Amino acid sequence: MDMAVVELSRLQFALTAMYHFLFVPLTLGLSFMLVIMESIYVITKRPIWRVVTRFWGKLFGINFVLGVATGLTMEFEFGTNWAYYAHYVGDIFGAPLAIEGLMAFFMEATFVGLMFFGWDRLSRVQHLFVTFLVALGSNLSALWILIANGWMQNPVGAAFNPATMRMEVTDFSEVLFNPVAQAKFVHTVSAGYVCAAAFVMGVSAIYLLQGKFTNVARRSMMVASAFGLASALSVVVLGDESGYTISDNQKMKMAAIEAMWKTEEAPAGLTLVGLPDLAAQTTRYEIKVPYVLGLISTRSLSGKVTGINDLVLRADERIHSGIIGYDAVEKLKVNQADVIARGNFEAHKRDIGFALLLKRYMADPRQASDAQILKAAHDTIPNVPVMFFLFRFMAGLGFAFIAYFAMAFYCASACQFRKRWFLRLAVAAIPLPWLAIEFGWVLAEIGRQPWAVDGVLPTFLGASSLTIGQIWTTIIGFTALYGTLAVIEIRLMITSIRKGPIEHHEPASLAGFAPLPAE
Repeated sequence: MDMAVVELSRLQFALTAMYHFLFVPLTLGLSFMLVIMESIYVITKRPIWRVVTRFWGKLFGINFVLGVATGLTMEFEFGTNWAYYAHYVGDIFGAPLAIEGLMAFFMEATFVGLMFFGWDRLSRVQHLFVTFLVALGSNLSALWILIANGWMQNPVGAAFNPATMRMEVTDFSEVLFNPVAQAKFVHTVSAGYVCAAAFVMGVSAIYLLQGKFTNVARRSMMVASAFGLASALSVVVLGDESGYTISDNQKMKMAAIEAMWKTEEAPAGLTLVGLPDLAAQTTRYEIKVPYVLGLISTRSLSGKVTGINDLVLRADERIHSGIIGYDAVEKLKVNQADVIARGNFEAHKRDIGFALLLKRYMADPRQASDAQILKAAHDTIPNVPVMFFLFRFMAGLGFAFIAYFAMAFYCASACQFRKRWFLRLAVAAIPLPWLAIEFGWVLAEIGRQPWAVDGVLPTFLGASSLTIGQIWTTIIGFTALYGTLAVIEIRLMITSIRKGPIEHHEPASLAGFAPLPAE
Protein backbone atom coordinates (compact mmCIF):
# COMPACT_ATOMS: atom_id res chain seq x y z
CA MET A 1 0.00 0.00 0.00
CA ASP A 2 1.29 3.44 -1.01
CA MET A 3 1.70 5.34 2.28
CA ALA A 4 0.87 8.61 0.49
CA VAL A 5 -2.57 7.16 -0.29
CA VAL A 6 -2.97 6.08 3.33
CA GLU A 7 -1.99 9.48 4.73
CA LEU A 8 -4.22 11.34 2.28
CA SER A 9 -7.11 9.03 3.16
CA ARG A 10 -6.49 9.78 6.82
CA LEU A 11 -6.37 13.50 6.08
CA GLN A 12 -9.66 13.38 4.22
CA PHE A 13 -11.41 11.48 6.99
CA ALA A 14 -9.94 13.79 9.63
CA LEU A 15 -11.16 16.88 7.77
CA THR A 16 -14.69 15.52 7.31
CA ALA A 17 -14.87 14.20 10.88
CA MET A 18 -13.65 17.43 12.46
CA TYR A 19 -15.99 19.49 10.29
CA HIS A 20 -18.92 17.25 11.21
CA PHE A 21 -18.06 17.58 14.86
CA LEU A 22 -18.47 21.34 14.73
CA PHE A 23 -22.23 20.71 14.67
CA VAL A 24 -22.65 17.60 16.83
CA PRO A 25 -21.75 19.09 20.26
CA LEU A 26 -24.13 22.03 19.84
CA THR A 27 -26.92 19.67 18.77
CA LEU A 28 -26.36 17.39 21.78
CA GLY A 29 -26.33 20.24 24.29
CA LEU A 30 -29.06 22.46 22.84
CA SER A 31 -31.48 19.53 22.59
CA PHE A 32 -31.52 18.99 26.37
CA MET A 33 -31.40 22.71 27.10
CA LEU A 34 -34.60 22.99 25.05
CA VAL A 35 -36.13 20.29 27.26
CA ILE A 36 -35.21 22.29 30.37
CA MET A 37 -36.53 25.57 28.95
CA GLU A 38 -39.77 24.02 27.74
CA SER A 39 -40.24 22.21 31.05
CA ILE A 40 -40.16 25.60 32.78
CA TYR A 41 -42.78 26.82 30.27
CA VAL A 42 -45.04 23.83 30.94
CA ILE A 43 -44.70 24.23 34.72
CA THR A 44 -45.06 28.03 34.92
CA LYS A 45 -47.27 28.53 31.81
CA ARG A 46 -45.48 31.87 31.28
CA PRO A 47 -45.40 32.86 27.58
CA ILE A 48 -41.86 34.25 27.86
CA TRP A 49 -40.50 30.69 28.26
CA ARG A 50 -42.28 29.64 25.07
CA VAL A 51 -40.48 32.50 23.30
CA VAL A 52 -37.16 31.41 24.84
CA THR A 53 -37.65 27.79 23.79
CA ARG A 54 -38.73 28.59 20.24
CA PHE A 55 -35.81 30.94 19.68
CA TRP A 56 -33.12 28.47 20.71
CA GLY A 57 -35.06 25.72 18.93
CA LYS A 58 -34.69 27.64 15.68
CA LEU A 59 -30.90 27.77 16.09
CA PHE A 60 -30.94 24.09 17.04
CA GLY A 61 -32.77 23.28 13.80
CA ILE A 62 -30.26 25.10 11.59
CA ASN A 63 -27.38 23.32 13.30
CA PHE A 64 -29.18 19.94 13.23
CA VAL A 65 -29.59 20.00 9.44
CA LEU A 66 -25.89 20.66 8.86
CA GLY A 67 -24.92 17.94 11.33
CA VAL A 68 -26.99 15.37 9.45
CA ALA A 69 -25.69 16.45 6.04
CA THR A 70 -22.04 16.22 7.07
CA GLY A 71 -22.46 12.98 9.05
CA LEU A 72 -23.77 10.99 6.09
CA THR A 73 -20.56 11.61 4.16
CA MET A 74 -18.44 10.00 6.86
CA GLU A 75 -20.36 6.73 6.78
CA PHE A 76 -19.89 6.46 3.02
CA GLU A 77 -16.15 7.04 3.43
CA PHE A 78 -15.77 3.70 5.19
CA GLY A 79 -16.73 2.03 1.91
CA THR A 80 -14.97 4.37 -0.49
CA ASN A 81 -11.68 5.17 1.29
CA TRP A 82 -11.39 2.33 3.81
CA ALA A 83 -12.70 -0.68 1.91
CA TYR A 84 -10.48 -3.32 3.51
CA TYR A 85 -11.25 -1.93 6.95
CA ALA A 86 -14.98 -2.25 6.17
CA HIS A 87 -14.44 -5.82 4.97
CA TYR A 88 -12.19 -6.90 7.85
CA VAL A 89 -14.22 -5.55 10.78
CA GLY A 90 -17.56 -4.69 9.17
CA ASP A 91 -19.30 -7.55 11.00
CA ILE A 92 -18.74 -5.70 14.30
CA PHE A 93 -18.34 -2.07 13.30
CA GLY A 94 -21.36 -2.01 11.00
CA ALA A 95 -23.88 -3.15 13.63
CA PRO A 96 -23.77 -0.02 15.87
CA LEU A 97 -23.89 2.23 12.79
CA ALA A 98 -26.94 0.36 11.47
CA ILE A 99 -28.69 0.56 14.85
CA GLU A 100 -27.85 4.28 15.03
CA GLY A 101 -29.58 4.85 11.71
CA LEU A 102 -32.59 2.63 12.40
CA MET A 103 -33.20 3.63 16.01
CA ALA A 104 -31.71 6.99 16.93
CA PHE A 105 -31.58 8.90 13.64
CA PHE A 106 -35.09 7.92 12.55
CA MET A 107 -36.38 8.89 16.01
CA GLU A 108 -34.89 12.36 15.99
CA ALA A 109 -35.66 12.91 12.28
CA THR A 110 -39.30 11.95 12.82
CA PHE A 111 -39.95 13.99 15.94
CA VAL A 112 -37.92 17.05 14.96
CA GLY A 113 -40.70 17.93 12.48
CA LEU A 114 -43.33 17.63 15.19
CA MET A 115 -41.18 19.77 17.48
CA PHE A 116 -41.00 22.63 14.97
CA PHE A 117 -44.51 22.50 13.52
CA GLY A 118 -46.49 21.13 16.46
CA TRP A 119 -46.52 24.14 18.78
CA ASP A 120 -50.14 25.02 17.92
CA ARG A 121 -51.26 21.44 17.25
CA LEU A 122 -50.09 19.67 20.40
CA SER A 123 -50.75 20.37 24.05
CA ARG A 124 -47.93 21.79 26.14
CA VAL A 125 -47.18 18.41 27.72
CA GLN A 126 -47.36 16.58 24.39
CA HIS A 127 -44.97 19.05 22.76
CA LEU A 128 -42.56 18.78 25.69
CA PHE A 129 -42.58 15.00 25.26
CA VAL A 130 -41.78 15.41 21.56
CA THR A 131 -38.88 17.76 22.40
CA PHE A 132 -37.60 15.19 24.89
CA LEU A 133 -37.71 12.46 22.23
CA VAL A 134 -35.69 14.67 19.86
CA ALA A 135 -33.09 15.18 22.60
CA LEU A 136 -33.09 11.46 23.44
CA GLY A 137 -32.68 10.54 19.77
CA SER A 138 -29.77 12.95 19.35
CA ASN A 139 -27.94 11.54 22.34
CA LEU A 140 -28.72 7.91 21.44
CA SER A 141 -27.24 8.63 18.03
CA ALA A 142 -24.03 9.75 19.74
CA LEU A 143 -24.13 6.62 21.92
CA TRP A 144 -24.13 4.19 18.99
CA ILE A 145 -21.47 6.11 17.10
CA LEU A 146 -19.25 6.10 20.18
CA ILE A 147 -19.87 2.39 20.75
CA ALA A 148 -18.46 1.85 17.26
CA ASN A 149 -15.54 4.18 17.92
CA GLY A 150 -14.96 2.69 21.36
CA TRP A 151 -14.64 -0.75 19.82
CA MET A 152 -11.86 0.59 17.57
CA GLN A 153 -10.07 1.72 20.74
CA ASN A 154 -10.77 -1.50 22.68
CA PRO A 155 -11.89 -4.39 20.42
CA VAL A 156 -13.79 -6.64 22.81
CA GLY A 157 -16.51 -9.17 22.01
CA ALA A 158 -14.96 -10.20 18.69
CA ALA A 159 -12.43 -12.70 17.32
CA PHE A 160 -10.60 -13.41 14.08
CA ASN A 161 -12.07 -16.25 12.02
CA PRO A 162 -9.41 -17.93 9.81
CA ALA A 163 -12.14 -19.49 7.68
CA THR A 164 -13.50 -16.12 6.55
CA MET A 165 -10.33 -14.05 7.17
CA ARG A 166 -12.40 -11.47 9.03
CA MET A 167 -13.13 -10.29 12.56
CA GLU A 168 -16.53 -11.53 13.72
CA VAL A 169 -18.76 -10.86 16.73
CA THR A 170 -18.52 -13.36 19.56
CA ASP A 171 -20.45 -11.44 22.24
CA PHE A 172 -22.38 -8.31 21.22
CA SER A 173 -23.09 -7.45 24.85
CA GLU A 174 -19.34 -6.94 25.35
CA VAL A 175 -19.29 -4.58 22.36
CA LEU A 176 -22.30 -2.72 23.76
CA PHE A 177 -20.98 -2.41 27.32
CA ASN A 178 -17.37 -1.79 26.34
CA PRO A 179 -15.93 0.31 29.21
CA VAL A 180 -13.99 2.52 26.77
CA ALA A 181 -17.15 3.24 24.75
CA GLN A 182 -19.17 4.06 27.86
CA ALA A 183 -16.48 6.39 29.19
CA LYS A 184 -16.14 8.10 25.79
CA PHE A 185 -19.91 8.56 25.53
CA VAL A 186 -20.47 10.29 28.85
CA HIS A 187 -17.32 12.39 28.43
CA THR A 188 -18.22 13.43 24.87
CA VAL A 189 -21.86 14.32 25.51
CA SER A 190 -20.89 16.30 28.62
CA ALA A 191 -18.45 18.25 26.47
CA GLY A 192 -21.31 18.90 24.03
CA TYR A 193 -23.44 20.24 26.89
CA VAL A 194 -20.63 22.63 27.85
CA CYS A 195 -20.42 23.76 24.23
CA ALA A 196 -24.15 24.52 24.04
CA ALA A 197 -24.13 26.31 27.40
CA ALA A 198 -21.23 28.54 26.30
CA PHE A 199 -23.02 29.27 23.02
CA VAL A 200 -26.25 30.28 24.78
CA MET A 201 -24.28 32.37 27.28
CA GLY A 202 -22.37 34.14 24.52
CA VAL A 203 -25.34 34.96 22.28
CA SER A 204 -27.36 36.13 25.29
CA ALA A 205 -24.43 38.31 26.39
CA ILE A 206 -24.44 39.99 22.97
CA TYR A 207 -28.11 40.88 23.45
CA LEU A 208 -27.48 42.28 26.93
CA LEU A 209 -24.53 44.37 25.72
CA GLN A 210 -26.80 45.76 22.99
CA GLY A 211 -29.73 46.25 25.38
CA LYS A 212 -31.96 44.00 23.25
CA PHE A 213 -34.20 41.06 24.12
CA THR A 214 -33.13 41.32 27.76
CA ASN A 215 -36.01 39.23 29.14
CA VAL A 216 -35.04 36.30 26.95
CA ALA A 217 -31.30 36.82 27.35
CA ARG A 218 -31.27 36.84 31.16
CA ARG A 219 -33.49 33.79 31.44
CA SER A 220 -31.38 31.96 28.87
CA MET A 221 -28.18 32.81 30.76
CA MET A 222 -29.66 31.57 34.04
CA VAL A 223 -30.44 28.20 32.49
CA ALA A 224 -27.09 28.05 30.69
CA SER A 225 -25.04 28.93 33.78
CA ALA A 226 -26.52 26.10 35.86
CA PHE A 227 -26.49 23.63 32.96
CA GLY A 228 -22.94 24.62 32.02
CA LEU A 229 -21.56 24.33 35.54
CA ALA A 230 -22.99 20.84 36.01
CA SER A 231 -21.70 19.81 32.57
CA ALA A 232 -18.20 21.27 33.09
CA LEU A 233 -17.86 19.41 36.37
CA SER A 234 -19.03 16.23 34.64
CA VAL A 235 -16.46 16.63 31.86
CA VAL A 236 -13.59 16.75 34.35
CA VAL A 237 -14.91 13.92 36.54
CA LEU A 238 -15.71 11.71 33.55
CA GLY A 239 -12.41 12.66 31.96
CA ASP A 240 -10.78 11.05 34.98
CA GLU A 241 -12.74 7.87 34.23
CA SER A 242 -11.58 8.04 30.61
CA GLY A 243 -8.00 8.24 31.89
CA TYR A 244 -8.54 5.10 33.93
CA THR A 245 -9.98 3.14 30.97
CA ILE A 246 -7.14 4.34 28.70
CA SER A 247 -4.47 3.20 31.15
CA ASP A 248 -6.19 -0.17 31.45
CA ASN A 249 -6.68 -0.76 27.71
CA GLN A 250 -4.37 1.64 25.82
CA LYS A 251 -1.20 1.88 27.85
CA MET A 252 0.85 3.34 24.99
CA LYS A 253 -1.61 6.21 24.59
CA MET A 254 -1.35 7.05 28.29
CA ALA A 255 2.46 6.90 28.20
CA ALA A 256 2.55 9.17 25.12
CA ILE A 257 0.21 11.71 26.73
CA GLU A 258 2.63 11.95 29.63
CA ALA A 259 5.78 11.66 27.45
CA MET A 260 6.79 8.95 29.91
CA TRP A 261 9.65 7.03 28.31
CA LYS A 262 10.67 5.05 31.39
CA THR A 263 8.44 3.25 33.84
CA GLU A 264 8.38 5.15 37.12
CA GLU A 265 8.12 3.79 40.62
CA ALA A 266 4.51 3.75 41.79
CA PRO A 267 2.68 6.02 42.17
CA ALA A 268 3.67 8.10 39.14
CA GLY A 269 3.43 11.87 39.15
CA LEU A 270 1.42 13.93 36.66
CA THR A 271 3.35 16.40 34.50
CA LEU A 272 1.60 19.78 34.45
CA VAL A 273 3.92 21.47 31.96
CA GLY A 274 7.13 20.58 30.18
CA LEU A 275 8.87 20.23 26.83
CA PRO A 276 9.23 16.65 25.48
CA ASP A 277 12.68 15.89 24.04
CA LEU A 278 12.42 12.90 21.69
CA ALA A 279 16.15 12.59 21.13
CA ALA A 280 16.98 12.44 24.84
CA GLN A 281 13.74 10.60 25.67
CA THR A 282 12.94 12.96 28.52
CA THR A 283 10.77 15.97 29.33
CA ARG A 284 12.65 19.19 29.93
CA TYR A 285 11.51 21.95 32.30
CA GLU A 286 8.77 19.70 33.65
CA ILE A 287 6.66 20.53 36.68
CA LYS A 288 5.12 17.44 38.26
CA VAL A 289 2.36 16.84 40.78
CA PRO A 290 3.33 13.74 42.82
CA TYR A 291 1.10 10.65 42.88
CA VAL A 292 -1.69 12.10 40.68
CA LEU A 293 -1.05 10.08 37.51
CA GLY A 294 -0.81 6.86 39.52
CA LEU A 295 -4.11 7.59 41.24
CA ILE A 296 -5.89 8.48 37.98
CA SER A 297 -4.57 5.57 35.94
CA THR A 298 -4.49 2.76 38.49
CA ARG A 299 -6.82 3.95 41.28
CA SER A 300 -4.10 3.00 43.72
CA LEU A 301 -0.79 4.08 45.24
CA SER A 302 0.93 0.82 44.27
CA GLY A 303 0.01 0.40 40.59
CA LYS A 304 2.64 1.25 37.97
CA VAL A 305 2.18 3.29 34.79
CA THR A 306 4.29 1.55 32.16
CA GLY A 307 6.69 3.70 30.15
CA ILE A 308 7.06 3.87 26.36
CA ASN A 309 10.31 1.91 26.18
CA ASP A 310 8.91 -1.04 28.13
CA LEU A 311 5.77 -0.99 25.97
CA VAL A 312 7.91 -1.12 22.82
CA LEU A 313 9.62 -4.25 24.16
CA ARG A 314 6.22 -5.72 24.93
CA ALA A 315 5.12 -4.95 21.35
CA ASP A 316 8.28 -6.68 20.10
CA GLU A 317 7.27 -9.80 22.01
CA ARG A 318 3.73 -9.65 20.64
CA ILE A 319 5.01 -9.32 17.07
CA HIS A 320 7.10 -12.47 17.53
CA SER A 321 4.03 -14.22 18.92
CA GLY A 322 1.86 -12.83 16.12
CA ILE A 323 4.18 -14.22 13.46
CA ILE A 324 3.51 -17.72 14.81
CA GLY A 325 -0.22 -17.03 14.63
CA TYR A 326 0.13 -15.60 11.12
CA ASP A 327 2.00 -18.72 10.00
CA ALA A 328 -0.78 -20.86 11.48
CA VAL A 329 -3.41 -18.92 9.51
CA GLU A 330 -1.50 -19.42 6.27
CA LYS A 331 -1.34 -23.17 6.94
CA LEU A 332 -5.04 -23.33 7.82
CA LYS A 333 -5.84 -21.74 4.48
CA VAL A 334 -4.31 -24.81 2.85
CA ASN A 335 -5.59 -27.43 5.32
CA GLN A 336 -8.33 -26.60 7.82
CA ALA A 337 -7.75 -30.00 9.48
CA ASP A 338 -4.12 -29.20 10.42
CA VAL A 339 -4.21 -29.84 14.19
CA ILE A 340 -0.80 -28.29 14.94
CA ALA A 341 -1.65 -25.14 12.98
CA ARG A 342 -5.01 -24.92 14.76
CA GLY A 343 -3.29 -25.18 18.13
CA ASN A 344 -0.74 -22.48 17.23
CA PHE A 345 -3.54 -20.25 15.96
CA GLU A 346 -5.54 -20.55 19.19
CA ALA A 347 -2.42 -19.86 21.28
CA HIS A 348 -1.28 -16.79 19.32
CA LYS A 349 -4.42 -15.36 17.65
CA ARG A 350 -4.56 -12.30 19.96
CA ASP A 351 -1.22 -11.12 18.54
CA ILE A 352 -1.81 -11.61 14.81
CA GLY A 353 -2.56 -7.90 14.43
CA PHE A 354 0.94 -7.08 15.68
CA ALA A 355 2.45 -9.34 13.01
CA LEU A 356 0.48 -7.37 10.40
CA LEU A 357 2.52 -4.27 11.33
CA LEU A 358 5.37 -5.89 9.38
CA LYS A 359 3.37 -5.73 6.14
CA ARG A 360 4.39 -2.10 5.90
CA TYR A 361 7.90 -3.36 5.14
CA MET A 362 7.40 -6.78 3.52
CA ALA A 363 4.71 -8.98 1.99
CA ASP A 364 5.33 -11.95 4.31
CA PRO A 365 5.87 -11.13 8.02
CA ARG A 366 7.46 -14.54 8.52
CA GLN A 367 10.52 -13.32 6.63
CA ALA A 368 11.23 -10.43 9.05
CA SER A 369 14.53 -10.12 10.87
CA ASP A 370 14.81 -9.14 14.54
CA ALA A 371 15.84 -5.62 13.50
CA GLN A 372 12.75 -5.25 11.30
CA ILE A 373 10.54 -6.56 14.09
CA LEU A 374 12.00 -4.02 16.51
CA LYS A 375 11.41 -1.27 13.94
CA ALA A 376 7.76 -2.32 13.64
CA ALA A 377 7.52 -2.33 17.45
CA HIS A 378 8.69 1.30 17.50
CA ASP A 379 5.87 2.11 15.05
CA THR A 380 3.44 1.57 17.93
CA ILE A 381 4.59 4.88 19.48
CA PRO A 382 2.15 7.69 18.51
CA ASN A 383 3.26 11.32 18.02
CA VAL A 384 4.42 12.11 21.56
CA PRO A 385 4.73 15.95 21.38
CA VAL A 386 1.29 16.29 19.76
CA MET A 387 -0.27 14.02 22.40
CA PHE A 388 1.50 15.81 25.24
CA PHE A 389 0.49 19.34 24.28
CA LEU A 390 -3.04 18.61 23.02
CA PHE A 391 -3.96 16.92 26.27
CA ARG A 392 -2.76 19.87 28.34
CA PHE A 393 -4.59 22.40 26.19
CA MET A 394 -7.78 20.34 26.42
CA ALA A 395 -7.51 19.72 30.17
CA GLY A 396 -6.60 23.36 30.85
CA LEU A 397 -9.71 24.54 28.99
CA GLY A 398 -11.80 22.00 30.90
CA PHE A 399 -10.81 23.45 34.28
CA ALA A 400 -11.23 26.99 32.89
CA PHE A 401 -14.85 26.17 32.00
CA ILE A 402 -15.56 25.16 35.59
CA ALA A 403 -14.30 28.54 36.80
CA TYR A 404 -16.21 30.36 34.06
CA PHE A 405 -19.58 28.71 34.73
CA ALA A 406 -19.11 28.97 38.51
CA MET A 407 -18.62 32.71 37.95
CA ALA A 408 -21.72 32.77 35.73
CA PHE A 409 -23.76 30.90 38.33
CA TYR A 410 -22.71 33.46 40.93
CA CYS A 411 -23.49 36.37 38.60
CA ALA A 412 -27.00 35.02 38.00
CA SER A 413 -27.96 35.85 41.58
CA ALA A 414 -25.44 38.54 42.54
CA CYS A 415 -25.68 40.97 39.61
CA GLN A 416 -28.28 39.56 37.22
CA PHE A 417 -25.63 39.55 34.46
CA ARG A 418 -25.24 43.33 34.50
CA LYS A 419 -21.42 43.44 34.59
CA ARG A 420 -20.14 44.36 31.15
CA TRP A 421 -16.74 42.77 31.69
CA PHE A 422 -18.41 39.42 32.32
CA LEU A 423 -20.64 39.78 29.27
CA ARG A 424 -17.61 40.50 27.10
CA LEU A 425 -15.93 37.42 28.58
CA ALA A 426 -19.00 35.33 27.70
CA VAL A 427 -18.83 36.49 24.08
CA ALA A 428 -15.10 35.73 23.85
CA ALA A 429 -15.66 32.26 25.35
CA ILE A 430 -18.03 31.08 22.58
CA PRO A 431 -15.40 29.27 20.42
CA LEU A 432 -13.39 27.76 23.29
CA PRO A 433 -15.50 24.60 23.85
CA TRP A 434 -15.19 23.75 20.15
CA LEU A 435 -11.41 24.04 20.42
CA ALA A 436 -11.34 21.73 23.44
CA ILE A 437 -13.62 19.19 21.72
CA GLU A 438 -11.62 19.14 18.50
CA PHE A 439 -8.41 18.77 20.52
CA GLY A 440 -10.00 15.82 22.30
CA TRP A 441 -10.91 14.03 19.08
CA VAL A 442 -7.49 14.56 17.56
CA LEU A 443 -5.92 13.31 20.79
CA ALA A 444 -8.05 10.15 20.76
CA GLU A 445 -7.42 9.32 17.11
CA ILE A 446 -3.69 10.13 16.96
CA GLY A 447 -3.23 8.24 20.22
CA ARG A 448 -4.59 5.06 18.62
CA GLN A 449 -2.05 5.11 15.77
CA PRO A 450 -0.68 3.05 14.11
CA TRP A 451 -3.93 1.12 14.54
CA ALA A 452 -7.27 1.45 12.78
CA VAL A 453 -8.49 -1.07 15.37
CA ASP A 454 -6.17 -1.19 18.36
CA GLY A 455 -3.99 -4.30 18.27
CA VAL A 456 -6.05 -5.84 15.46
CA LEU A 457 -5.68 -3.97 12.16
CA PRO A 458 -2.95 -1.45 11.27
CA THR A 459 -4.25 1.74 9.68
CA PHE A 460 -2.21 1.36 6.50
CA LEU A 461 -3.86 -2.01 5.73
CA GLY A 462 -7.40 -0.63 5.99
CA ALA A 463 -7.22 1.86 3.12
CA SER A 464 -8.81 1.35 -0.30
CA SER A 465 -6.78 0.94 -3.49
CA LEU A 466 -7.17 4.52 -4.72
CA THR A 467 -4.85 6.85 -6.57
CA ILE A 468 -3.45 10.05 -5.12
CA GLY A 469 -5.29 12.03 -7.80
CA GLN A 470 -8.63 10.48 -6.86
CA ILE A 471 -8.20 11.33 -3.20
CA TRP A 472 -7.08 14.91 -3.91
CA THR A 473 -10.12 15.35 -6.15
CA THR A 474 -12.49 14.29 -3.39
CA ILE A 475 -10.65 16.36 -0.77
CA ILE A 476 -10.97 19.46 -2.95
CA GLY A 477 -14.60 18.63 -3.71
CA PHE A 478 -15.54 18.12 -0.07
CA THR A 479 -13.66 21.27 0.94
CA ALA A 480 -15.59 23.32 -1.61
CA LEU A 481 -18.93 21.75 -0.65
CA TYR A 482 -18.36 22.01 3.09
CA GLY A 483 -17.03 25.54 2.73
CA THR A 484 -20.25 26.51 0.96
CA LEU A 485 -22.35 24.80 3.63
CA ALA A 486 -20.36 26.58 6.34
CA VAL A 487 -21.07 29.98 4.77
CA ILE A 488 -24.77 29.14 4.48
CA GLU A 489 -24.98 27.85 8.05
CA ILE A 490 -23.15 30.82 9.56
CA ARG A 491 -25.26 33.30 7.62
CA LEU A 492 -28.49 31.56 8.70
CA MET A 493 -27.35 31.52 12.33
CA ILE A 494 -26.29 35.18 12.26
CA THR A 495 -29.55 36.20 10.55
CA SER A 496 -31.62 34.35 13.16
CA ILE A 497 -29.59 35.83 16.01
CA ARG A 498 -29.92 39.35 14.58
CA LYS A 499 -33.67 38.90 14.17
CA GLY A 500 -33.83 37.71 17.75
CA PRO A 501 -36.54 35.87 19.64
CA ILE A 502 -39.48 37.70 18.05
CA GLU A 503 -42.14 35.78 16.17
CA HIS A 504 -44.50 37.58 13.80
CA HIS A 505 -47.49 36.99 16.10
CA GLU A 506 -45.76 37.79 19.39
CA PRO A 507 -45.41 41.28 20.93
CA ALA A 508 -41.91 42.70 21.29
CA SER A 509 -42.62 43.27 24.97
CA LEU A 510 -42.21 39.56 25.63
CA ALA A 511 -38.59 39.65 24.56
CA GLY A 512 -37.80 42.97 26.22
CA PHE A 513 -35.64 45.84 25.03
CA ALA A 514 -34.53 47.35 28.35
CA PRO A 515 -31.07 48.92 27.95
CA LEU A 516 -28.23 47.71 30.16
CA PRO A 517 -27.12 50.44 32.56
CA ALA A 518 -23.49 51.52 32.46
CA GLU A 519 -21.26 50.42 35.34
